[in-house]
Amino acid sequence: MNKPVWLKDYVMPTTKEEVPFGASNEAGFLVFKNAGFRSMKPSINTDVCIKCMMCWVYCPEGCIDKTGETLKIDYDYCKGCGICAKECPKQCISMVKEDEA
Repeated sequence: MNKPVWLKDYVMPTTKEEVPFGASNEAGFLVFKNAGFRSMKPSINTDVCIKCMMCWVYCPEGCIDKTGETLKIDYDYCKGCGICAKECPKQCISMVKEDEA
């Protein structure tokens, strides 16, 4: 069976510099969009956000991106786990019902 072109081989880090920092997947790496099971999704209060990027560090899906001065969540891949809201030091991320945001 041929391996898909998007599938990367795992390479064990040999130095601490090679250990990935931040999201578990680099941006654009995920293949499948949200399957529609999410009932809650994060909403960022940009007036309170200090752009510390802790949400980006802890997001297991790599869905948070800083473009310019704003943080954006890629809801196509967000699973609604709430880790970003839990880790935010300013509590500017709240989990809202999927149909309310």
